[in-house]
Amino acid sequence: MSVVPLDILPPSRLKALLDHFGEIDDPRVPWQVAHPLPEVLLLVVCGTICDCEDYDLIAEWGEAHLPILRRYLPYHHGVPGGRWLTILMNRIDPHLFASAFTARVRATWPQRPDFVAIDGKTSRRSHDRATGRPPLHLVSAFATTARLMLG
Repeated sequence: MSVVPLDILPPSRLKALLDHFGEIDDPRVPWQVAHPLPEVLLLVVCGTICDCEDYDLIAEWGEAHLPILRRYLPYHHGVPGGRWLTILMNRIDPHLFASAFTARVRATWPQRPDFVAIDGKTSRRSHDRATGRPPLHLVSAFATTARLMLG
């Protein structure tokens, strides 16, 4: 896992990123939310950019870089765990997430033609028929012109 400092991210770009992801609906009950969706999305995006391959690594990265993350958002309850991140990210509408990501790429590089490759996979044997839980679906988006990957 490589380390990329967030100090180089200007606040205006971060605000634009959070504004684009603000279009994503939070599927949770509002009064039971300990970790607001903008905090979770910032954590996941930064962890993904820093080469974290799964949500457990993203949670570890977030714990290690919590003071830096708190410069941008409060994180009153700290960073959520990997299992919790997996559950929440699987509940987010992938089409809405893809459109928010595409809008972010277009806003960042308006002069370049925008091609975003979206790929999805379903993990075998990740379902639980006894409880009616569907299989795990993974979605990744690749901005071809910008050479930026978000999984």
